[in-house]
Amino acid sequence: MIAERGTRDKLEKYFNLNRPLKIKLQIEGAATYDFCCFGVDKDDKLSDDRYMIFYNQLSSPSGEIVGKKIPSGMEFSIRLNDLPQTINKLVFTGSIDGAGVMSEISSHKIFIGDEISATFSGGDFEQEKAITSLEIYRKDGWRFNVVARGFNGGLDTLLAFYGGEEIKEETPPPTPKKISLEKKIADGAPKLISLVKPLKVELEKRKLLDVVARVALVLDISGSMNHSYKDGTVQEIVNKVLPVAVQFDDDSELDFWYYGSNCERRPSVNMKNYEQAVPSDWKELQRSLGGTNNEPAVMKEIIAEYETITLPAYTVFITDGGIYRTGAIKRLLIESSYLPIFWQFVGVSGKDYGILEKLDDMDGRYIDNANFFALDDFKSVPNEEIYSRLLNEFPAWLKLAKDKGILDGSAKNLRPTPPPEKSFSDKVKGLFGF
Repeated sequence: MIAERGTRDKLEKYFNLNRPLKIKLQIEGAATYDFCCFGVDKDDKLSDDRYMIFYNQLSSPSGEIVGKKIPSGMEFSIRLNDLPQTINKLVFTGSIDGAGVMSEISSHKIFIGDEISATFSGGDFEQEKAITSLEIYRKDGWRFNVVARGFNGGLDTLLAFYGGEEIKEETPPPTPKKISLEKKIADGAPKLISLVKPLKVELEKRKLLDVVARVALVLDISGSMNHSYKDGTVQEIVNKVLPVAVQFDDDSELDFWYYGSNCERRPSVNMKNYEQAVPSDWKELQRSLGGTNNEPAVMKEIIAEYETITLPAYTVFITDGGIYRTGAIKRLLIESSYLPIFWQFVGVSGKDYGILEKLDDMDGRYIDNANFFALDDFKSVPNEEIYSRLLNEFPAWLKLAKDKGILDGSAKNLRPTPPPEKSFSDKVKGLFGF
């Protein structure tokens, strides 16, 4: 449907409103253009700033509205039926940042899903610096109104009309000079200084020096790992992963889990306590967690921890194999492929890695979010090789995660609803054809 200025209609005639509705605004021209969506109440007032979505605030409190920059504009994903009743109308605007007026633009395009579009040229406007492009409002359901009219005074005048004010971008304070990884390790954990050079080589090669991320280490403590605990391999793993966290994490700390049949999150590992990360009574911890390996248990905890963050979470997951919970692991990898979590699985002195060896062929994921490699003897592998393999696929995932809306949180709205888990009795009935 090609809409014109003033076109009004019910949205439910064209869309299933139980699904996210996509709105796109684009302006082509010589100036710089900003785009905004804000919710107003029954009095047409912007009474809740949390429902003002623009370049510096890309999501409403519960993700009912999520914005994403696109070429020459912005796209908004909206779950209309999840909006609070206090939001009576959504107003979509475009404005000029700096010099220029709307009569000078080449085109302004408005898209409502794939079904409705409207196109305007500079001849449709005069001296406006901000325009209301579209309104979506409640009236016996949800309706739309193609407005395409503006305010000569710009965005501040437009917002004042709705009882709000423009949020001015404050000049940020000078960025403090980042302390080098060498100095941090030399001051905080001098025993690890030999790890800095090979790690920095890989960070520079893969353009990761400026990345900020949470870093997690997950350690298998099942019975088959006993030899790796006894010979110091597990402590070596902690030692070599910690500098990655010192580089990536603002707090220079490593989020830390052990898992067996069950799992336990431990205090974060840092340069002061890393030598105690593997407790001297690790067998007591093993007895408390159980001697078999249950990867899904700890994966669920990690997903819950990082589901709502806007930083990437780089997770190093250590196992010696015996992977058998194939279905559950696959479901969790698919679920977390919409989230800012990268899984770096590492096999240590083990075998039977199962599904982890088939990650490259796993379908159903939003993006490829996991990598696996195995080492016969972690302690004997050169540090250069360890860091090269640890960081091999992380940069490609980072780029995809940014491009596909994972880091700004918008991809979460695309997750399919998982089917309900079958009860034990249902599974038994299925086996016998009932």
